[in-house]
Amino acid sequence: MIINYLLRKIGYSLAVMLGIVVVVFFLFNILPVDPARMTQGQRADVQSLEAVRKEFGLDKPVPVQFLYYLNDLSPIGIHERSAEEQERYGYIKLFPVSATHAVCLKWPYLRRSYQTHKDVAELLMQVIPNTLVLAVLAMLMAIVLGILLGVLSAVHQNTWIDRLAVGFSVLGISAPSFFAGIIIAWLFGFVWNRYTGLNMTGSLYSYDPFKGEVLTWSNVILPAVTLGLRPLAIIVQLTRSSMLEVLGQDFIRTAKAKGLSRNTVIYRHALPNAINPVITAIANWFASLLAGSFFVEYVFGYNGLGKVTVDALEMSDFPVIIGSILFIAFIFVIINIMVDVIYVWIDPRVKFS
Repeated sequence: MIINYLLRKIGYSLAVMLGIVVVVFFLFNILPVDPARMTQGQRADVQSLEAVRKEFGLDKPVPVQFLYYLNDLSPIGIHERSAEEQERYGYIKLFPVSATHAVCLKWPYLRRSYQTHKDVAELLMQVIPNTLVLAVLAMLMAIVLGILLGVLSAVHQNTWIDRLAVGFSVLGISAPSFFAGIIIAWLFGFVWNRYTGLNMTGSLYSYDPFKGEVLTWSNVILPAVTLGLRPLAIIVQLTRSSMLEVLGQDFIRTAKAKGLSRNTVIYRHALPNAINPVITAIANWFASLLAGSFFVEYVFGYNGLGKVTVDALEMSDFPVIIGSILFIAFIFVIINIMVDVIYVWIDPRVKFS
C-alpha cells in the first residue's frame, strides 16, 4: 500500500516539477532582457556578444534551448561520448545510440551561472545550508511558541491571556516580512545595539582577518525572529481554534469525568486530536520560509539562497534563478510527502488509501 502511494506521489511530483520548468523557462525567455549583454556590459562589441550566446546556447531557437535544458535536467539523457562532456556531466554510459552519442545516467545538471561561470549546483550548495539553518531556527521558534500560546489561549478563553495571544497573532499576520525586518534590524541592531550586541546585517559565517571564516550565531537571531513571526502567528490561531473545537467534544468531557488531571486532558487527549491542521501549517510554512526568506535575507545582508536569487534577478542570471526555483519546488514536494506519512503515524484514522 505504502509503496503504491509513494510511487503515485513521486509521479505527480515529477509532473509538477516539469510544469514548473516549462512555465519558468518560457517566462524568462519572453522577457526583454539579453543575458549576454548583462554579462558583457552595454558597450560590448557584436563579436563578444555572439561568442557568449554561443557558449551558453543562447543562439538557438527557444524550443531547442528548452529541449537541451530538459536533457540537462533529466537524470537520464543523451550526451556526447567525449572527455569534455564526461567531465561536465559526470555521467555513466548506459548504451550507445550513435557513433558519437550515448544514453547516460547522471545527476541533474543545472548549468553554469552567466555571471560567475560557476556550476549552479555548486553555487547553491554554498548558500543552501545557511538558509536551512535560518529556516529551521525560525520554524522551531514558531512551533514551540505558537503551540504553547495557542493552547494557553484556548484553555484561558476570553481572558487577558487569550486577548494578548490573539492580538499578537493578528499583528504577526498583518506585518509584511520586509517591513518587520527593517523595524527589527533598526531597533535591535542599531538603537538597542549596546544592550543586545546584535548587528543590523551579517551572515552565519563572518570574516575575521586573523581567524578567517568564523561561525557567528548572533547574526542569525534577528533574521530568524523576523522570518518566524508570520508562521508563529498562524500556528497560534490554528492551535487555538482547533483546541477550542476539540475541548468541546464528548470524549474530553468523559476524560474530565473520570477524574484525569487537567494537564493529562489537555496534552494527552485534546492536543493530539487538534494537531493535524497545525502539522499541515507547519509543513507548508517550513517550505514557504525557504521562498519567503528572499526579502529577509536581503534586508539583513544574510548570505543565503534568497540573497543569491535576488542578486541573480538583478543581473538576469537565469540558470541561478531557475535552479533556486526548482530547489524550492523540490522541498515543497518532499515535505508534502513527509506530512502525509506523519498523518498516518500520528492519527490511526488516516490511511494511505
